Amino acid sequence: MTRLPGWTESTFTADGRTYPTFRQGSGPGVVIVHEVPGISPKVQAFAEEVVAAGFTVVMPSLFGTPGAGPTAGSVAKALGRVCISSEFSTWAAHRTSPVIGWLRALAKQLHTELGGPGVGALGMCFSGGFALAMMVDGHVAAPVLSQPSLPFAVTPTLAGDLNLSPADLTAVKERVAAGCPVLGLRYEGDRRVGTRFATLRQELGDGFLAVELPGKKHSVLTEHRDEPSVQRVLAFFKERLHP
Repeated sequence: MTRLPGWTESTFTADGRTYPTFRQGSGPGVVIVHEVPGISPKVQAFAEEVVAAGFTVVMPSLFGTPGAGPTAGSVAKALGRVCISSEFSTWAAHRTSPVIGWLRALAKQLHTELGGPGVGALGMCFSGGFALAMMVDGHVAAPVLSQPSLPFAVTPTLAGDLNLSPADLTAVKERVAAGCPVLGLRYEGDRRVGTRFATLRQELGDGFLAVELPGKKHSVLTEHRDEPSVQRVLAFFKERLHP
């Protein structure tokens, strides 16, 4: 029995790692990676909007209890998991998080199955920058970064870091130059995003499409939902993934 009603629960193994996945929909593929503390009801609701727009959505569950709402305790527990896990590069610059190998394999499998120009990839909060690293091998054609927050912006260097190794950054820049744009969303006063948008503009130029909202909120697509931003994401997926 699935833990998310209406979704097909399974597991996916690659790169020596296994995580649960939840799938729903039809059409081109989109991988949505949850924020802290996990696949909350609002993350699920956003994913179901993507399904309703005509896409096959796969949500991996990297930690937390799928379907559970955020509480102070669950957020603290999830942040503790992120901080100590070797899967996520949280305190170092110029490193790609190890979990990216698994996410790239998931995107490749979905693209191979469904075909088309590629799949979408969307991360938010701690996973916000993951779509950048996922686009390296060409299977992700619609990368979306919502409030990217890794590594933690505790120093000027980390605040501007893209959570990418030098080799991966080079590959991302080559893909963008070849015509694959990157969509980014944030609230302008969100300190957790640091100065990454300035770095993205510097490295990607006109290939970085920035949606920047006034205020000091955080979760653009879920807890602090901005409706025009949600519609911009859906339009971006349609533009990039429907031949």
